Amino acid sequence: MAHRLSRTTRASGPAPHGPSGARTRIPALRGIIAAFGLALAAGGMASPAQADGSVNIYSYRQPYLIQPLLNRFTEETGIETNIVYASKGLGERIKAEGVNSPVDVMLTVDIGRLEGAKTLGFAAPLDNATINANIPENFRDPENRWFGLTGRARVVYASKERVTQNTITYAELADPKWKGRICTRSGQHDYTIGLIASIIAHEGTDKAKAWLSAVKENLARKPTGNDRAQVQAIYSGECDIALGNTYYMGKMLTNDKEPEQETWAKSVKILFPDAEGRGSHVNISGMVLAEHAPNRDNAVRLMEFLTSDEAQGLYAEINFEYPLNPHVAPSELVSSWGKLHPDSLPLIEIAKHRREASELVDEVAFDDGPSS
Repeated sequence: MAHRLSRTTRASGPAPHGPSGARTRIPALRGIIAAFGLALAAGGMASPAQADGSVNIYSYRQPYLIQPLLNRFTEETGIETNIVYASKGLGERIKAEGVNSPVDVMLTVDIGRLEGAKTLGFAAPLDNATINANIPENFRDPENRWFGLTGRARVVYASKERVTQNTITYAELADPKWKGRICTRSGQHDYTIGLIASIIAHEGTDKAKAWLSAVKENLARKPTGNDRAQVQAIYSGECDIALGNTYYMGKMLTNDKEPEQETWAKSVKILFPDAEGRGSHVNISGMVLAEHAPNRDNAVRLMEFLTSDEAQGLYAEINFEYPLNPHVAPSELVSSWGKLHPDSLPLIEIAKHRREASELVDEVAFDDGPSS
């Protein structure tokens, strides 16, 4: 059966963007309302889908990142997938929809949103032997209410020309030798909050605050832009090192539509912080089974597929992320950057400190940039 993607409906936030950063159009296909049971008027969503042989997905992951996997799933199972994308607010929407929600599976990035699904009360428990065998325990919720799919390491981008060292620690980012040489995105972004929460989990609040204050004073500018912008800033000489996720480098190095991004990326090397110590901070993308899933059996089949060797391999090759399935290797490009030694502290322990991390960002006025 041919794959049929519903029109991607944005609940909020900016229009979805493709790998090059350009605005992406997701084609509207006939039958969207019948396929997904959506009421598009006023951005609302109504009754659950009734059609057999389908699974309905709410996704914080942009469609172009997961479309090849959904295509393969449909080819192998005959189950059609219908997807709604939004940059924020999906968890709250599912909660508001309650028993009438059409969603079967939520796909998301960041441990905070996965834990948020539990807090909002719509993450159904799923004790599934296949998923448990494919995804290590430290990347699964202890109550089986969320499951990791891929890892994205929070690493240091460093200028090949101006940074001679090939090892670094997160603690070293507070060293005055980096004054005026560090770039990063907002301290309140999920990626940054996750890293700060990991510092709190390992070092305690007081040391984390001192570290964050010192890093702030080492910034070359106010935190701004996305991870690609940090690479551009290194290329232009605005800073020498930056915090960023590994997979952005893969996207930039293979960006045929905007070759300037490839040029920026080639000026930068990746350093894995604490590679010889506690390991680098790794956040995850993941999935949740919706409590009132109208197509539960199909949802479970999709979730099993996404943890399989085949799907994890596709994630690795297409998105340059780290497979969580231990039987699947990273892509050749990702492997060329060196071996990742992930922080062994369970993400559930790090997630407990996310609110505190956000408060510290405000307390030290991190997003105001250096004081001098």
